[in-house]
Amino acid sequence: MTSKTTRREMLRRLAIGGAACPICMALVGSGSSRAETAGSSHGASHGATKHWNYEGETGPENWGELSAEFRVCEFGFEQAPVDLRNSVRAELKGVEPAFRAMPLKVVNNGHTIQVNCEPGSQSRIDGETFDLLQFHFHHPSEHLLSGRVFEMELHFVHKSAGGKLAVLGVFVQKGAENKAIAPIWASMPTEAGPVRETSTRIDPAALLPESRRFFRYQGSLTTPPCSEGVLWTVFHQPIELSEAQIRKFAGLFPVNARPAKPLNRRFLLQSL
Repeated sequence: MTSKTTRREMLRRLAIGGAACPICMALVGSGSSRAETAGSSHGASHGATKHWNYEGETGPENWGELSAEFRVCEFGFEQAPVDLRNSVRAELKGVEPAFRAMPLKVVNNGHTIQVNCEPGSQSRIDGETFDLLQFHFHHPSEHLLSGRVFEMELHFVHKSAGGKLAVLGVFVQKGAENKAIAPIWASMPTEAGPVRETSTRIDPAALLPESRRFFRYQGSLTTPPCSEGVLWTVFHQPIELSEAQIRKFAGLFPVNARPAKPLNRRFLLQSL
């Protein structure tokens, strides 16, 4: 191509034209399993693609340049996270999590601490049932609330029977010690490696806020390949972790949050 502008336009058209949701294919494929979701904070394995990170030449501003599979990170129009401001109040179908206690299976995948969930936990989101696959953490928060950055953010990643992805986002602020997080923090590996299975049982429902007020928008994965078509629900009320608990995670991941992306022409809705 004769210029970077021309090249960018070509890639933008390719991204809009549909390339792909490789993460959805990975999750729906007949050979996939829950164990295979351990490679990524949102479910896809990055082993076969270009290494990415949160800073430097492999940081978020360059993700779209690292691999053809990642081009949507740069040229997509429905990217996540976003700043949750100027929302439109609407009568939305509620969010009904139905999480069960489960054995703790935790992994440090090099990008976050992730807990893999056994079958049985679900959420009813916008009238559709989604199975809970895993949940993981970001420091600081990826979404903003009218410009405010929270200390951390928790993502519950779900998939429907038809392969659609949905994520419940929970802000984390500094406050009281969180007893529900304590067994996860006690077992989380300090270095990247395989899933650590324990005899400890945890209750993911204890990590949800009491209030079910939420924001809703159509977005993407917040890690490469940044595939779009993800239904986002972010709760308005944060949960609390102690300063020591936040500091322990930050010691492993000083920054593992993608900067907020433009809302563009999307609607940001807020429940009544």
